[in-house]
Amino acid sequence: MGIRFLYPEGKIKTLTMSYDDGVVQDRRLVKLFNESGIKGTFHINSGILDQGNRIASSELKALYAGHEVSCHTVTHPFLERLPRTEIEREIREDRRRLEELCGYPVTGMSYPFGTWNDEVIAIAKSCGIVYSRSTRTSGGFGIPQNFMAWDATCHHREMLEKGAAFREFDRYPLAIFYVWGHAYEFDNNSNWHEMEEFCRMMSNLPDVWYATNIEIYRYLEAIRSLVTSADGGIVYNPTAVTVWYAYNEKTGTIRPGETVTLN
Repeated sequence: MGIRFLYPEGKIKTLTMSYDDGVVQDRRLVKLFNESGIKGTFHINSGILDQGNRIASSELKALYAGHEVSCHTVTHPFLERLPRTEIEREIREDRRRLEELCGYPVTGMSYPFGTWNDEVIAIAKSCGIVYSRSTRTSGGFGIPQNFMAWDATCHHREMLEKGAAFREFDRYPLAIFYVWGHAYEFDNNSNWHEMEEFCRMMSNLPDVWYATNIEIYRYLEAIRSLVTSADGGIVYNPTAVTVWYAYNEKTGTIRPGETVTLN
């Protein structure tokens, strides 16, 4: 059998959660994630913080510590309906403000209303965005073909059914279970118990890497950047990320700058 690449610590699967808008219900959601060891990515409209049911800008850094803060534009418009200069301003200014608040580079995004076109993608990439989530769902656990149009596995209304299938899933390594939604929906639908059940079901699974969207993106990009010899027997890692692999029923790592000869 040839080399197979794995997630960190030799895991074969990853779970990531993705929630939009930066609403006050995120406080309860983050608490559940923290208690369960689950990681989330939270897509924030920086221009609507401190208003209505949105969180306070002063609490953003502490609330989402250990998770990922990601762009969702300044004011949540339909991007494809804006002039090019406004698309750029909505994305770049959202990045700038979120980075100011959370203290690290913000390079992920989700599209407001889940809509975009090729021009929106090109402008987002020019603003330093490396992935963006849609509101489409695949129903599966595959790797996205295009990180700038990243489809989740499911909305959280299907998470219990899909979670049960994911627990049993072992057909191939590098499977991704990606759940998205809005935390206010749990108040609207009086179904916080479903997220509580999901967190209990998905917590502490030995074959699952719990990761944010950006962590998954960076890890898969590191795998794609590996350089192999013509016969596949030598692998060089030019990245700053340690990559895990399995070969001949043994698990190993390829550290940054390391060349590994498989035998």
